Amino acid sequence: MHRASPVAGLIFLLTGLVGCTTTAGVALPELDTWESRKLVLTDASPWQFSGRLGVRAGDEGFNGKVWWRQDGRVYRARISGPIGVGTVFINGHGREVSLTDKDGVVTELEDAETDLRDLYGWTIPVTSLRFWALGVPDPSGAAEVELNEDDLAESIRQRDWVVTFGAYAEGGGQPMPSRLTAESGDIRVRLVIDNWAFQ
Repeated sequence: MHRASPVAGLIFLLTGLVGCTTTAGVALPELDTWESRKLVLTDASPWQFSGRLGVRAGDEGFNGKVWWRQDGRVYRARISGPIGVGTVFINGHGREVSLTDKDGVVTELEDAETDLRDLYGWTIPVTSLRFWALGVPDPSGAAEVELNEDDLAESIRQRDWVVTFGAYAEGGGQPMPSRLTAESGDIRVRLVIDNWAFQ
């Protein structure tokens, strides 16, 4: 992990707040087969969601709110709610990830999931969450996918994680995940997505 200055963190914080502006969404093309869903959603951009997050890692955990925006390979996320941590911002470009804490200090994460747990005692599957939230596997690695009767992902097994989809709701004119759980070892991440927006 490498720490940067609080000034850099403040710049990122302001950028993240600007990115929170609500914009009108657009409809996705018809996604009537699993193959069409994978093809379209894997490359969809830009999009964003907001919702609620529950994290448990051993004896540590919290419930909070999450906002995520994806622009190509670049993403910004805001997680609020961890007791004693406050709001944290995660900024990524591909596999490069940095975290801005409540004091505006930026830390470059060499291994996002491991470093988050070392810092706070909890973690989330940062590198693959952008794909799993859309209901498709991360294209960077092998995955086992089980589909439901509607040709939507019911579960994804990938990178030592098991992701199960509890519900879908409308997003961009198509059914999108609204409730999912990702588990790996003693880590359990529950995500409830309240709003989707595609642009």
